[in-house]
Amino acid sequence: MKKGGNIQLQRVIGYFHGTMFLFSIIIGAGIFMAPKGVLKYSSLNVGVSLSIWAACALVAMIAALSYAEMGTTFPRSGAQYYFLKRSLGPLIAFFYLWIGLFSTPAGLAARGLLLAGYIAQPFYPGCSVPEMPKKCLALAILWCLGILNARGVKEVAWFQTVSTVVKMTVLCFVSVTGIVLLVRGRKENLARFEKAFDAEVPDALQIAEAFLQGLYAYSGWGILVQIAGELKNPSENIPKCVITALTLVALIYLLVNISYLAVLTPKEIMFSDAVAVTWIDRVIPSMQWAISIGVASSIFSSLNCTLLSASRVLYVASQEGQLPLIFSTLNSHSCPAVAVIYTLIFASFVIIPSDLILLINYVGFTNWIQLGLMMMGLLKLRFQEPNLPRPYKVRLPFIFGTMAMSLFLVLTPMIKSPQMHYFYVLLFILSGLLFYLPFVHLNLGSTYFNKITCFLQLLLNVSPTDDINECISAEETLQKNPPEIAAKKV
Repeated sequence: MKKGGNIQLQRVIGYFHGTMFLFSIIIGAGIFMAPKGVLKYSSLNVGVSLSIWAACALVAMIAALSYAEMGTTFPRSGAQYYFLKRSLGPLIAFFYLWIGLFSTPAGLAARGLLLAGYIAQPFYPGCSVPEMPKKCLALAILWCLGILNARGVKEVAWFQTVSTVVKMTVLCFVSVTGIVLLVRGRKENLARFEKAFDAEVPDALQIAEAFLQGLYAYSGWGILVQIAGELKNPSENIPKCVITALTLVALIYLLVNISYLAVLTPKEIMFSDAVAVTWIDRVIPSMQWAISIGVASSIFSSLNCTLLSASRVLYVASQEGQLPLIFSTLNSHSCPAVAVIYTLIFASFVIIPSDLILLINYVGFTNWIQLGLMMMGLLKLRFQEPNLPRPYKVRLPFIFGTMAMSLFLVLTPMIKSPQMHYFYVLLFILSGLLFYLPFVHLNLGSTYFNKITCFLQLLLNVSPTDDINECISAEETLQKNPPEIAAKKV
């Protein structure tokens, strides 16, 4: 949309839609995929499994509130990238960008495959869905999401509200049914909870792996920081939305897991490709279609939010000169269409492998490396720029707690059970230097990138935006004349 002759991102998301966005992205594939992984790494111990789900909620809340300070201090889209560049320097910011260029499409591919499996499962009763139809359907889903995102953030917000209502209805049904079954007092149902901690207790490595699985179900709580440039009054709305959404999500997740365990044994959950579908087959077989619709809506809306937020990071990285200019161009609906297209193309290639549990671990491993770096930057900026206006200021114990959890989840698997895939992840991260030095630091190949940019602008009908200059100008003014802002502490 044009404003003052320039195409810019629009601030159209308020408290209600911000909370809906959080619900949409958090309640997605995780609650249907992660219970299997959490139980596996909890040694099928029901008590430990539920305790890990509760602990994951606490960790996610602390991390999200710490993360929120970035979006309120720098209220612009892709705030976490800009924050890293300002606090830890352009090289660390590029490493963050480098990880996101590949881990985000991998996460989209994992969720797309899961969604395709849920949609196709009713057509293959009593057997697994063949890989080829599942992958073709996953590709179709991702590209439909791209078309929706290209229509602009208003269209996305409307869709997210509708899909959130659908998914909450399904999850509330699952939760209430589980409670009713427990109240009825079937012996086989109650026995799992009366002797919840009697099974084998997992070791530190297994607990770390279980946390990665559980925290995957809470992933996405940083979306409001990533789209801060499109939020109304981000300094107030980001913390309020985080507290509201994560509190309700934690309650729903615990109830849903209890409901699963009230109907299915841990071993049945382990051998189920679609836990919710197996659950409804046991409770009300005729309602399988309703669960499939609810699960599909849930994962679809989560995918939609992930694609929206990922494109904003590429958008701001392009404005900061670490990606070609074409990534910061907008279409007529104020959407960074080229960033969306890149993410979809890469996710389409990643769909080929289908080991979802391993894919979750890869994505979760890199996400916690990124979060640890951000907490380091947050501390550095506190001391380096103490007078920087901070409308919302998180308490230091939250920051240190998030850093400690990040170190635990990253280092424990590497120390306790060193495997080659961890080495490959670290090698991949460091390989970003091969691209940073020639193309960013030395700016080689800029002539060719400019030619490609001109061609793609004409092909895709997109235009550059210069609102970055307005942001930089405003920040320089704030540094010279910092206003008296009372920091809110949580």
